[in-house]
Amino acid sequence: MQSLAADAAQPTTEIVLTGSLSYPLDKQGIATSAKVFANLGTAPLVEHALQRGEGRLTRDGALLVDTGRFTGRSVKDKFVVRDATTEDSINWGAINQPMAPQHWANLKADFLAALKDRDELFVADLFGGSQAEYRVNVRVVTQLAWHSLFVRTLLVRPTAEELAAFVPEYTILNLPAFKADPERHGCRSDTVIAVNFTEKLILIGNTEYSGEMKKGVFGLLNYLLPAQGVMPMHCSANIGADGKSAIFFGLSGTGKTTLSADASRTLIGDDEHGWSDTAVFNFEGGCYAKMINLSAEGEPEIYATTKMFGTILENVAMDPETRELDFTDASKTENTRGAYPIEFIPNTSEKNLGPPPSNIIFLTADAFGVLPPIARLTPDQAMYHFLSGYTAKVAGTEIGVTEPEATFSTCFGAAFMPRHPSVYGNLLKKRIAEGGAQCWLVNTGWSGGKATDPGIKRMPIKATRALLNAALDGSLNDAEFVRDVNFGFEVPVSVPGVDSKLLDPRGAWADPQQYDQTARELVGKFVQNFAQFADHVDQGVLEAAPKAA
Repeated sequence: MQSLAADAAQPTTEIVLTGSLSYPLDKQGIATSAKVFANLGTAPLVEHALQRGEGRLTRDGALLVDTGRFTGRSVKDKFVVRDATTEDSINWGAINQPMAPQHWANLKADFLAALKDRDELFVADLFGGSQAEYRVNVRVVTQLAWHSLFVRTLLVRPTAEELAAFVPEYTILNLPAFKADPERHGCRSDTVIAVNFTEKLILIGNTEYSGEMKKGVFGLLNYLLPAQGVMPMHCSANIGADGKSAIFFGLSGTGKTTLSADASRTLIGDDEHGWSDTAVFNFEGGCYAKMINLSAEGEPEIYATTKMFGTILENVAMDPETRELDFTDASKTENTRGAYPIEFIPNTSEKNLGPPPSNIIFLTADAFGVLPPIARLTPDQAMYHFLSGYTAKVAGTEIGVTEPEATFSTCFGAAFMPRHPSVYGNLLKKRIAEGGAQCWLVNTGWSGGKATDPGIKRMPIKATRALLNAALDGSLNDAEFVRDVNFGFEVPVSVPGVDSKLLDPRGAWADPQQYDQTARELVGKFVQNFAQFADHVDQGVLEAAPKAA
């Protein structure tokens, strides 16, 4: 175990510890006069959050919190320390921004100094990863009680016996009260998320958005696991009654959480997984679902969690008198969220893992109205769409977006991938070749026109589920398929229980020529985006590129 600060002064006052830490803070170079609450459970953490004024209880007992001015991740404020460990292994650029070792040294020293003066701190010892051979021990030190509850909910909770022998390998220090100095710390603003893979430390300052911790651990695993031959994935996963697993790749808002939370299937997890030789395993022990426009009718399993003690709701509107929630209110943010233990969803995997997948689903919310609701992919097409990571922003959800806007996030999670995309793409291709998984592209977006066109509605979730069920139970393979003239993948002609008009995106448009023009525009965006990968893939993948009719 490497000290966080070999040159840090040892504590001058005895740490007052409430709870149990098998590996003391002072062994990590953390000196503080704070009262430390260690490895507390859900109820005491909720009590602390309420006593400290960090949140309020809803009518049904969930904890409602406000994350302040940050309602999402601060992508431009994230940095990776550039040193001998990372120089040749990180895909440096706008996402993985470098921080100089001297700036890091200043930042770490100032963080440790800030820890000394806190009145209270909360510590949680947890696992990142549910498969024992590949998990990492993560200690999270937080200023806020609800942050400790959040990270304890989202990561894998050790047993009492495992806690008794727990030695942290990676540590996160999360201090929303800490303001960075761009000149001294080499960052962009007074908000900073800095990762040091050599010192196994993540520092988070001046943001209350809890997702920074969750994605910090995801980034660690995305860096570590490829070297062990394990495919890290931004996906949800579940298991059918036939014992076969399916994984669902997709960016935020495409339906990863909603579609994987199917009462007829066993949920492995909703967001982050690894694919090893023997299993698909959840990196986490909880779920982090979007709450905007949530309804009991559309997403009953997720809706039920909002009425459970232990759920954390972020930035959801609530009537101050009745404590009733309004999931349609986006006045604070479209990115309202709920965090809850995975066991709050009925029919979940006891060990958060399942067999290697038989089906791979790429989810996209196509706001251009071009893609079919489902298409069958070859392995080369699967790698092409995995590296593309396409979805679309919809007008009105972000300032300045008045027309659908294509978004390409490689591997369906570029913001969390420290290594070059080809590393993850080649791992996926290898896994598909070895396991023979069937790959599908599923559009949960719009049909019959652009999302901005009058009267155009999003794909009915019942139709999406019917198509998915047919794909997952194998019956869709027996359907008649036609080749899409633009993208080359196969599209079913008819599926029981689904309006055939939905399956033909061109035919769903009132003006087929307008569809053709929009399709050409979207194909051009795909081709332009994929140029960056041309030197890293083989000829088969290059030939899987769409070609405008």
